[in-house]
Amino acid sequence: MLACHPVPPLPRTATMQDEGLPADPEAPLPERSELLAALQAAFAAEAVTPELLERFADHAHFLLERNRQINLTAICTPKEVAAKHYLDSWRLSRAVPIFGRKVFDLGTGAGYPGIVLAMAEPDARLVMCDSTRKKVDFVQETIERFGLKNASAVWSRGEDWLARERVDLVVARAVSSVRENVRTLRKVRHSFKDLVLMKGPSWSREARAAEREAERLGFRLEAVHEYTLPEEQGARAILVYRAPGGQG
Repeated sequence: MLACHPVPPLPRTATMQDEGLPADPEAPLPERSELLAALQAAFAAEAVTPELLERFADHAHFLLERNRQINLTAICTPKEVAAKHYLDSWRLSRAVPIFGRKVFDLGTGAGYPGIVLAMAEPDARLVMCDSTRKKVDFVQETIERFGLKNASAVWSRGEDWLARERVDLVVARAVSSVRENVRTLRKVRHSFKDLVLMKGPSWSREARAAEREAERLGFRLEAVHEYTLPEEQGARAILVYRAPGGQG
């Protein structure tokens, strides 16, 4: 397992969501079989092994159980969990090569996309970072429960951790805007080679708004991978920026 780096307690800020309410403990918990069926439907057109979907189902059931105690996700129906958490996260591994690479999941939350990528790509190394202690504790519990030897969890601000370490790839899924992402990473932009941003349907407006700032800081947009989630669950895009640390 990759080493976790201890960090001092963080000052409380408005962005730390550890005081959020957990899911309604009286709400019905989906059966594992329901989650597996939803995953099989969501991945019907994809080349994945049945064993991987079984693992996703185990993880999804564990997540929703723990969601009754900790505020981890507002997505709780099997169909949405399958498409918006697992298929969406897995798609990154099809768009961007991560085999043998060290990937930093910035603002991982409940562990998406990092946990999914660690399960799907055992030869990639995943570091999942969040500033909310309860979520990092949950991710660490997940890593241990599922025996993910290629993953670790870090309680820190992403830019602070990257000031000490180097990685191949930084991934941010639904974490602020493109402009705010490049601004946040401006002081550590030489610590990684590529910045991958997972966005919704408004990605092009975000990218245009951030164009001047990104260019000034040395981030070059190299590729955009667009796709839609099944059953009209939304359009998505993966934006791949070459960072200053990967140029030259």
